[in-house]
Amino acid sequence: MVTEGDRRHLCFQSGTSNVQNRYAEIGNLSMAMTSEIQSLPIEVVHHIAAGEVIDSLAAALQELVENALDAGATRLSIGLWPDQWQIRVTDNGMGMDLEDLRRAASPHSTSKIRTQADLWQIGSLGFRGEALHSLAQAGTLEICSRTQADPEVSGWRIRYSAAGKPQLEEQVAIAPGTVVTVKDLFAPWPARRLGLPDGNQQLRAIQRSLQQMALCHPQVTWQVELGDRPWFVMAAAPTPRMLLPQMLKNFEESDFRETTISLEPKPERPLQGSLYLLMGLPDRCHRHRPDWIRTAVNGRSVEIPELEQAIFGAFRFTLPRDRYPVCWLHLHVPPDQIDWNRHPNKSAIYLHQSEAWAAQVRSAIESLLCLHPASLSPYGQQRQITDLIKTAEASGHYPLSDPLPTQQPAALTAVAQVQNRYILAEHKGGICLIEQHIAHERVIYEKLRKDWRIVSLESPVILEQLSPRQLDQLRRIGLEVDRFGPQLWAVRSAPAPLVGREDLAEALLELSLGSDLDSALVATACRTAIRNGKPLPQIYMQRLLNDWQRTQNPQTCPHGRPICLSLEETSLARYFRRHWVVGKSHGIEPLG
Repeated sequence: MVTEGDRRHLCFQSGTSNVQNRYAEIGNLSMAMTSEIQSLPIEVVHHIAAGEVIDSLAAALQELVENALDAGATRLSIGLWPDQWQIRVTDNGMGMDLEDLRRAASPHSTSKIRTQADLWQIGSLGFRGEALHSLAQAGTLEICSRTQADPEVSGWRIRYSAAGKPQLEEQVAIAPGTVVTVKDLFAPWPARRLGLPDGNQQLRAIQRSLQQMALCHPQVTWQVELGDRPWFVMAAAPTPRMLLPQMLKNFEESDFRETTISLEPKPERPLQGSLYLLMGLPDRCHRHRPDWIRTAVNGRSVEIPELEQAIFGAFRFTLPRDRYPVCWLHLHVPPDQIDWNRHPNKSAIYLHQSEAWAAQVRSAIESLLCLHPASLSPYGQQRQITDLIKTAEASGHYPLSDPLPTQQPAALTAVAQVQNRYILAEHKGGICLIEQHIAHERVIYEKLRKDWRIVSLESPVILEQLSPRQLDQLRRIGLEVDRFGPQLWAVRSAPAPLVGREDLAEALLELSLGSDLDSALVATACRTAIRNGKPLPQIYMQRLLNDWQRTQNPQTCPHGRPICLSLEETSLARYFRRHWVVGKSHGIEPLG
């Protein structure tokens, strides 16, 4: 007699047998289930590591370029043949002698660290000694090199085996420096080739990687060829600000600002090092994607989410909707403040005191966003003005809460009002037009941020059919809201600037549709700012200019619209041909 327990046991055995049969079809199951834990052969270990270090054409190129920069190169020539999976990097660095060349592709061979303690004092881009050995495993590696001190006119060329051993040695005529060539990349791993993005995406990744390294090392000249044809060149520059327009072709150097801040440790701020920040002015320079918010530490581009979020936050309410800033941040910190051993490609790190650095970043951006004389310089919007010249050649008074100033401002002097919409002002380098509504909106927004006051209403405002989210928003910004009846709500307090307005109910509904306090501030500022079409006496125009020049972010309104258009005096001279003179025949002749 077969019991229920026997039946279950037989079913389990039958199921196990079926599973074993399936495993037997693809391998030896008995070994898989009974073999003991063993150490992997060293060649398997290196093979796994190579696949982690070199995972794309861009990663292979980055490793070679970092070695060249560590060798002190000031000029790099790069050749790319993506269809042949081939890369060549030529540099004018210190070079290697024959003995170093023989060891260069050995696993974990490096000249940059010696002991475990050196891991906390890393001052170079490379230090693990994995890159060349990994490239030897991933493809065919060949290096030609000659030291700067070598009196001979020739160097050495070595081709390496997959194990990193020299296969071929010969003397070659070569200038001081190093030439590294990798052919048939990923040939041993055909699945890797199939899994990589298409050629255009790989080229974009390569270009992005080279641009980031160029910004970290602006003293280097980069010449890149694609399939034996010139692709792009990045000339050396004293600062990244002069280099960035070579990468972003639609912008000029005057569209960017930069600052360097050196920090010495203090009891209240234990940061040490320096911060370099390069950013585009938000009224002239922004992007559809957040692809130019980048950070670097000690010469290497890395991802630091805390600092990237700080950059996003500092530019909030200075850019148009769905636009992103152009901002590049480079920190130089003591080596013991960084742990590079977070990711095999060193793209992610552990940075000590990242929140304190984020505060410094926000402060630096706020300082650069303030109105400086350069904002009104003759070169501010030269590109747009030049295009215009080429084409030509072919709701209440402004509120006064404080006494009027007795002196004219240093930068701007109000001259006239144009179409009851723009204030025409004069500055040292020329003239500019300021849109009165959005300039006043910026002034009110920043005043509200400093002094956001909620006051009680003598008579409540009745609103109807508010959703739960609208109620939460009104209460979140500090308003007192009570149920007044079916689908009716009584609002018993309001922001001080809105009290007494005829459109108070509409303004409260607008505030309820926001998402946070900042959104409420923006909506309040927009509603209470002086309207376009309202005539302004000259004395009120001057007061508005004075207030606007003192704001922290005078480039744009809180919605991201540009406030000021500057026209340089030299452009006016060019348009009116003031460099021409009247000749003897009463004709017009150019000077010189």
